[in-house]
Amino acid sequence: NLLVVVTISIVLNVLGVRPYITAQGLDMTSLAIFCLVWGMGGAFISLGLSRIMAKWMMGVKVIPPDTRDMELQELVREVHELARSAKLPKMPEVGIYESPEVNAFATGPSRSRSLVAVSTGLLHSMRRHELKGVLGHEVAHIANGDMVTMTLIQGVVNAFVMFFARAVAYALTMSGRDEGEQQGPGLAYYVVQVVLEMVFMVLGSMVVAKFSRYREFRADKG
Repeated sequence: NLLVVVTISIVLNVLGVRPYITAQGLDMTSLAIFCLVWGMGGAFISLGLSRIMAKWMMGVKVIPPDTRDMELQELVREVHELARSAKLPKMPEVGIYESPEVNAFATGPSRSRSLVAVSTGLLHSMRRHELKGVLGHEVAHIANGDMVTMTLIQGVVNAFVMFFARAVAYALTMSGRDEGEQQGPGLAYYVVQVVLEMVFMVLGSMVVAKFSRYREFRADKG
């Protein structure tokens, strides 16, 4: 989180973006740039760190291609065969993590830098043809560029949520003030902004969920 904040702050300074609430009112251009950089920047930084974060948070251990464990050898071979069939430019990393849940996921910033991970629960409970179907689904996500697509959608949604929450909060709490009153935003502005962000994010998550459902069906087709 600190890395994201520092990186985006530097970008905003380079772009010359100044505070969007000024003595003259709300600077819509600065607000739009601020929200776009934070919304898209945060999403893409998260995407860039997705493999690292998955390994750290989920405890994913990357399986070396020359492993002597026959079960893990078969897992790596299946993923690499599917990746070649999907014409991926580079073989994904293959990982495993300890969990009784039957689960698998694919992540990574590009088709050349990806990770396919499965839980021990999935590996030990599925037959070979069932496992191949799950792995094919995850490799299809990589081949279709779903991680980048969902990052773009999430970034746009984030930017719109931030923009409209701040603009509406300003209109509700600041527009009726007299000239002699305090010019800066008060506590009410920040409270309304947070509430609106939560409301708009729920609405935005419906849009993201719709696209996510579509990509799941698309991955099922291969």
